[in-house]
Amino acid sequence: MASRSNTSQARLDRLSTALDSGTLADVKRMLNGLPAADVAHLLESSPPKFRHILWQMVELENEGDVINELGDELRAHFLSDMDAAEVAQITEHLQDDDLADILQQLPDTITQEVLNAMDHRDRARLEQVMTYPDDTAGGLMSSDTITIRAPLTLDVVLRYLRRHTAIPAMTDNLFVVNRNDQFIGLLPLNTLLVSDPSATVREMMITDVAPIPAEMPDSEVARLFERNDWVSAPVVDDDGRLLGRITIDDVVDVIREDADHSLTSMAGLTEDMDTFAPVFHTATRRAVWLGINLVTAFVAASVINVFQDTIEKVVALAVLMPIVASMGGIAGTQTLTVMVRGMALGQISKNNSSWLLHREVSVGILNGLLWAAVVAVAASMWFDDWSLGLIIGSAIIINLITAAATGAALPLLLKRMRIDPALAGGVVLTTVTDVVGFLSFLGLATWFYA
Repeated sequence: MASRSNTSQARLDRLSTALDSGTLADVKRMLNGLPAADVAHLLESSPPKFRHILWQMVELENEGDVINELGDELRAHFLSDMDAAEVAQITEHLQDDDLADILQQLPDTITQEVLNAMDHRDRARLEQVMTYPDDTAGGLMSSDTITIRAPLTLDVVLRYLRRHTAIPAMTDNLFVVNRNDQFIGLLPLNTLLVSDPSATVREMMITDVAPIPAEMPDSEVARLFERNDWVSAPVVDDDGRLLGRITIDDVVDVIREDADHSLTSMAGLTEDMDTFAPVFHTATRRAVWLGINLVTAFVAASVINVFQDTIEKVVALAVLMPIVASMGGIAGTQTLTVMVRGMALGQISKNNSSWLLHREVSVGILNGLLWAAVVAVAASMWFDDWSLGLIIGSAIIINLITAAATGAALPLLLKRMRIDPALAGGVVLTTVTDVVGFLSFLGLATWFYA
């Protein structure tokens, strides 16, 4: 695996060197000799000027595979320049789930034209996938499956497979269905190859594997694949009829997208953002989140303004204020991250959430006492005022406990309100820790020095 990765990177490096030197004929030859995933990676790693040059060099028969490997934002950019006929031409060999993802990014009129250009059977299969949201099992599945019946002998099944010129990629099991196309079991290929040919499918099939409902969220599908080490799994409708299958490559995409979402949402960005997007486009997207944060900053500033007279009398308060807010922010972020991660892994439920809440508050108390003592001594020695040390120590204890409680309870509350905790949690938490930190520190100082 490492050798293959090194070879791929070496090809990309040679291509980049040829592009820099301006030898476009060599660039085109090398570009179309790369796997589609490497071409997509190169496009996503290039500034807009070089990106368009490279895309024009991709041969027509390779465009569909490359489009399929691109991130949503860059894919939508290239698709916007195509008409329905071009889209239909470059995507005709893609699997149903991949084609559905592409068509869902196009205007409805273009999508309908592409569907009309397909034959009846292919269109019916694709429309079936497109009826489900792309973040469900139905949206992930491909209808490209091989089904067999239970009464058949293994010898008949083998002869049936030999009539195919190829079997679908990542086929590790054959799906056993009844006359109504309802899923009843799996026949592993390794069982088929090593068992007595006269045995029947009914005797050798596995029946204790539950199929995946089409409406199941993709995050839950990913957890099932991880827990069971599946390569593929059947997808069924409410009546148990086999609709298609999900393969591990689709699940890897879900895991990567979820990881990107968790990372970028805390900064108010989208997981499909283009690293090399133009300046104006990037600035516009970030401006919205900066505006939201500005509002919360004014909330914290208004708390400070209430204690303006106290700060003027005791200048040291202005120096020490950021310490209280910063300690609370870090402690809260640690708790929030643990909770969001646990929710993403499906580990947190109503049965254990209260235990976690108490655990995090206890951790906040212990860390609050420890670091309050450290900061109190440091502040007292710095400003030669032990009263000031007592005030800031008390404020840190209050803020760390508040941060822990908020960081643990906030994701649970946001989830009940159907708000993404990764997206909104950071802003709310920062506001709470800033306000409580300033309020406790300056409030105690005002009370003491009054």
